[in-house]
Amino acid sequence: MGMTVVEKILSRASGQDVVTPGEQVRFAVDLAMSHENASGAIPQHAEIHRVADCPVKLWDPSRIAIIFDHRVPAPNVDTANNQKMIRNFVAQHGISKFHDIDGVRGGICHQVLPENGYVLPGMVVVGTDSHTTTHGALGAFAFGTGVTEMATIWTFGKVLNMDVPATIKVVINGEFRPGVTAKDLILHLIGLLTADGATNRVIEFHGSTIAAMSMSGRLTLCNMAVEAGATSGIIPADDTTEKYLRTVACVSGMIPRVTPDVDAVYEREVVVDVSGLDYQVACPHTVDNVKPISAVAGTAVNQIVLGSCTNGRQEDIAAASAILKGRRLASGVRMLVFPASWRVWSEANQEGHLEALRAAGATIMNPGCGCCVGAHEGILAEGETALSTTNRNFVGRMGSGAKAFIYLCAPRVAAASALTGRITKPEGIQA
Repeated sequence: MGMTVVEKILSRASGQDVVTPGEQVRFAVDLAMSHENASGAIPQHAEIHRVADCPVKLWDPSRIAIIFDHRVPAPNVDTANNQKMIRNFVAQHGISKFHDIDGVRGGICHQVLPENGYVLPGMVVVGTDSHTTTHGALGAFAFGTGVTEMATIWTFGKVLNMDVPATIKVVINGEFRPGVTAKDLILHLIGLLTADGATNRVIEFHGSTIAAMSMSGRLTLCNMAVEAGATSGIIPADDTTEKYLRTVACVSGMIPRVTPDVDAVYEREVVVDVSGLDYQVACPHTVDNVKPISAVAGTAVNQIVLGSCTNGRQEDIAAASAILKGRRLASGVRMLVFPASWRVWSEANQEGHLEALRAAGATIMNPGCGCCVGAHEGILAEGETALSTTNRNFVGRMGSGAKAFIYLCAPRVAAASALTGRITKPEGIQA
């Protein structure tokens, strides 16, 4: 019996010839990523060694990455103290894949890892962030975990107990209508599957649409696979993967490709034709409450958010810039732009996109997650509505509990809506 991509990866990582869905396995980790929540794993890691009565050490510092991104710069004393603790831990253990608050190497973890070549096809990547699924776009088995599990991984370099997830094969065919993008596709798919339709499953993407999709779009798809409950989303490595790793991440040497067997067994198959897909909007307060833009057009908005680990890449910023260049935001609307990394920020700045957005009235922010998670920079007031290119719209996600409302969309819709103050279809606005 053949294996899926993730089953092949877990077979290699567990040292077994074959693994099957539902089987409990212990397997090696290739990269362990944390951000500021490493401050929770550090004392638990020390406790493991205290109980074992042995010196505190890491399994392999070269395979540990820590990136500050959720609260940067520190908004309060508690955060500053936690970041100081992590800096001391990094220095003590010689962790080289550390990205501090830095205008050159800094950024959001799910952008920093790919653009630095830390993730390769076939790897097992575990992160203390649910959107670690992003890295499946590079052909890795990437998933989120808690800080307790991360403390264990830091010690042993293994996930000690996990059921092999079943895989849902999603086949995407057809050519997008002008302006429609991967963000609209993943919102549509989450609406089809529902928020728990892929729980404890892997979504493996295939089809002509995926083959033609940029790495930016692929990262968006896998980033939001978790919003359908998936353990991970994954796209088998191909020429696009290799080109990205060679030209952007400057990876040299052999780049492996892990593909499913022709007789791989999937739990089910979902087929989507994007040819007739329109812009999609996820409405409050769940990501699977997805509607075509025509159903919500005209809804008034107070704040537009462009960026994050979902849609903060160069391609996204350029799309918004093309609509807003030479125009002005609607009165009473504020727009915040969060590039996914300082590298993206610099490239967008060199190409004039950030200046076009600033001249339109947008505020250009430092790369970071604070606004998206409702912790820092861009909290909503009671009764306010945000239209955002981020990945979640749960109650309280950007602040004010049930008294604020978040709609999710693609960058072009966000930019068009910034010009009108209402959710607006981009056609008729673009130059």
